Amino acid sequence: MSFNGTGTFLINTAGQPVVTGTTITSTAFNALTADLATGLSTAITKDGQTVVTGNIPLNGFKVTGLGAPTVSGDALTYNQPALVSTLIVGSLSGVLIGNGSSSVITAGTAGTDYVSPSVATTFTAKQTFNGSTSVMAAKLLNALEKVTISATAATGTINYDITTQSVIYYTSNATANWTVNLRASSGTSLNTAMSTGECVTVAFLVTQGSTAYYNNVVQVDGTTTGVTTKWFGAAPNAGSVNSINSYTYTVIKTGSATFTVIASLSQFV
Repeated sequence: MSFNGTGTFLINTAGQPVVTGTTITSTAFNALTADLATGLSTAITKDGQTVVTGNIPLNGFKVTGLGAPTVSGDALTYNQPALVSTLIVGSLSGVLIGNGSSSVITAGTAGTDYVSPSVATTFTAKQTFNGSTSVMAAKLLNALEKVTISATAATGTINYDITTQSVIYYTSNATANWTVNLRASSGTSLNTAMSTGECVTVAFLVTQGSTAYYNNVVQVDGTTTGVTTKWFGAAPNAGSVNSINSYTYTVIKTGSATFTVIASLSQFV
């Protein structure tokens, strides 16, 4: 019988145990050795001869002293990286993410953890689409731009925060000539937000009344130093009454704190 199914080895051969003063028969002895052979044949040998034929319940104990895995099918040691070609995790689907502090893996959320074609995604970092020498980097259909509409009159110095809008529309009549200051935001300069060799284009729509005014100074990051402004045709010296004047500025960073601004003025009546 050998092992009883719970790990205990039992000698159940007829004639066992032997009795003092009696003759041990060959039948009883041979049955005993056969029983021992059967029991030893079901044990795991330490030199690797045995092929395990069933699951080994470790009852919470560890397998220690494992060598580093080298081929597919080897057991992993603690903290040992593994090449995973197929991973099935319960009923999770889509993109799986870790929480950064433990081994917990959960399903990612489209639009938050990854980009999905059918779910709106808000990017908070600059995305770069390289394309190639033969393929354009992006194709946009029905693209929108952010417009800030404000019942404000153009006058003084107007800070244009490029990171929060592409168009500013002042709906109140201008009251004086003004300076436009192009910057990334109140806390970030365009010099920081842009790299040399990049440009950005924005528009400023200014409502004019019976007395018209115009943009007479263009700044970048609060200064005209390092800023070269070139106007389409000529720099404006007057506004257009009872109209909307559209100013377009293309800011090109040509070096550290050095910009060329290509500007134009159009009248809409």
